[in-house]
Amino acid sequence: MQGKIIKGVAGFYDVAAGETIYRCRAKGIFRNQKIKPLVGDQVEIEILDEKDLEGSLTEILPRSNELIRPAVANVDQALVVFAAKKPKPNYNLLDRFLMTMEKQGVPVIVCFNKKDLIKDQELELLDQAYEHCGHQVVFISVKEEEGIEEIRNLIAGKTTVLAGPSGVGKSSLMNLLHPDANMETGSVSKKIHRGRHTTRHTELIMVEEDTFVLDTPGFSSLFIDRFEEDEIKEYFQEFAPYENKCRFQGCSHTHEPDCAVKQALEEGRISRIRYDDYVSIYNEIKEKRKW
Repeated sequence: MQGKIIKGVAGFYDVAAGETIYRCRAKGIFRNQKIKPLVGDQVEIEILDEKDLEGSLTEILPRSNELIRPAVANVDQALVVFAAKKPKPNYNLLDRFLMTMEKQGVPVIVCFNKKDLIKDQELELLDQAYEHCGHQVVFISVKEEEGIEEIRNLIAGKTTVLAGPSGVGKSSLMNLLHPDANMETGSVSKKIHRGRHTTRHTELIMVEEDTFVLDTPGFSSLFIDRFEEDEIKEYFQEFAPYENKCRFQGCSHTHEPDCAVKQALEEGRISRIRYDDYVSIYNEIKEKRKW
């Protein structure tokens, strides 16, 4: 029987086969071959107990893709949620996420929640910062239930990774999209405006037929050891129109004279937020390479 892994906890895997969910253990052959089943995997299972809905995971079918963080398989896109305010967006973390997803070939929808907390001018600045990043940007208010229908349309018929830091409203958004999910929501610390971690594991939730959302634990950092400094600019798509206009071939857009990217920055055609993150990430990787 074929099914899809929707949850994996402590060596047990919940596999959805039609409308039935079986609790399965993976055969030892996967451990021997150092293959770890992932949420999102299409699998073959053997039914051991139909009454108690127990089975054995016997085969993992070929994956269309496999993400490292979050560790999931066969996803169509990522929906990354940040708060527009409270907590203030960590742009550097967002840009690292975009880089990570782009490197793995996964399209991203950038979603800023809590638009009800910011003024129109602040919203416009956020929109301008990411309008040329190569990904769709949406603004919603879970509290006011504004923009939720747009999110429904964007995820319809797809398997979507839902990601973002704690305290930005991911679980509340999930509860609106699928009320039966009953996600535990966490408050935001008034002192430091950071969310308390609530999601404990990666879980695939069926919102409706052929529409799945993978709710992932909140993240506070993303390591970028898999990148080389000379490739970082490829993931800042707003640089592309200016790449061949710099004086030096292979310009890093950090310190060189007659750099078209820096010229576009000064003229307001490239976001200062995005450019500063690029330089920060570029220098971080360059320093690590020295060691």
